[in-house]
Amino acid sequence: MRRRLVFSYSLLMILVLLALETPLAITLANRETERIRADRLADANRFASLSGPALRSGAVSAVDDEFRRYHELYGITTALIDRERRPVAATRDFAGSKMTDAAIFGALAGRQMTVPEVIWPWQAAPLVVAVPVSDGGEVIGTVITVSTTDRVRRSITVWWTALAAIGLLAVSAGVMTAFRLAGWVLRPVTVLDVVTHDIAAGDGTARVPTQQGPPELRRLATSFNEMADAVADALERQRAFVAHASHQLRNPLTALRLRVEELGPSLTDEYGRAEHKLALEETDRLAQVLDGLLTLARTERAQHTMVVVDAATVAASRVAAWQPLANHRGITLHLQPTDGPHPARAVRTAIDQVLDALIDNAVKFGHPGGRVEVSVDRRDDGVVIEVTDDGPGMTEAQLESSTERFWRAPDTQNIDGSGLGLTIVAVLVDASGGRLSMRPAEPTGLTAEVWFRT
Repeated sequence: MRRRLVFSYSLLMILVLLALETPLAITLANRETERIRADRLADANRFASLSGPALRSGAVSAVDDEFRRYHELYGITTALIDRERRPVAATRDFAGSKMTDAAIFGALAGRQMTVPEVIWPWQAAPLVVAVPVSDGGEVIGTVITVSTTDRVRRSITVWWTALAAIGLLAVSAGVMTAFRLAGWVLRPVTVLDVVTHDIAAGDGTARVPTQQGPPELRRLATSFNEMADAVADALERQRAFVAHASHQLRNPLTALRLRVEELGPSLTDEYGRAEHKLALEETDRLAQVLDGLLTLARTERAQHTMVVVDAATVAASRVAAWQPLANHRGITLHLQPTDGPHPARAVRTAIDQVLDALIDNAVKFGHPGGRVEVSVDRRDDGVVIEVTDDGPGMTEAQLESSTERFWRAPDTQNIDGSGLGLTIVAVLVDASGGRLSMRPAEPTGLTAEVWFRT
């Protein structure tokens, strides 16, 4: 935007300078032409006053001598032409041309002629001046002078160069001023863009300085900060409410579960014991939901600290921790070997929690005799962790909804879980500046891929 503003200011200034300097340049050329034209006309009129009697009497030697001395002093070609357009007296270098013919024709018609009317720097043609020679009101001939225009063209060129230099200085000053003005105007917009990206990246404390730029942008910065404060306050209240509610519900839920357990010995019939078991399972599931909400609220609320850990070492420890549960369910949990350490940059304990959630899902939804593969590799200038199972997998539509809170696939409603595992994974990966992607595995199952920066 700054370049476009500077270009607009510069173009406007150039157009204004052209509108001012072009007429001035033309005026200077006309002035210099008129100066030399007046000088040549004065000389030609003096020669014309001497040439009238000479043409009548035929004694033109005196005029020829005047022409010769004039040429010796000033280097200007001069000629006396009669009514038949014949040179009567002339310097030796006089030669006819289209310019002299046009000037002679006009002068014999009784007009003072100057060809060209304006001398331009790029035209090397001489200046031709012709005045009529009259005797008793009758035009009997013409005096014509032909002079070089080198000096006049140099003078005009010097003036035009000075104008161009002044214009260039003005444009340079204007461009510098435009850059400073555009910077002053756009600095708050640039800062606003940076702060917006910071807030989008998770820095809820980023704010825009309100003392830069014009008053309109200062008011915009103030309004933006007020909006950011309001949004941050609303999010903080929401997270605090979820965390507080989850924590407060733990105690009555624990008491409720104890009371339900105490009812077990008093139930004698089969139907009562079955309902009692279902009630205990529901209290356990509700406890898992509360734990997930509390973890999610803490994750979103925390001021994340980035650390560098060896993803291969973390993966090995988590696979070892989940191995007993996988063996209990008849699932083979395998970690593919790696070639040395794989340092990854992430939020503290993020890789641990991500692996716990992904391995938990893979083992939970796998079938006896199934297999879960965990791998750590380098890719795309980062570290990629993959967890692949051969379970039922998910459809494309289900994959799009898998990271929503409390979402669960329709065919897994009877399996323990809160529907917050993948949501927590997505939050942790995003806070670490990484990427989470999931895709169907071949021939069946699901592959969850997490990328972290190195």
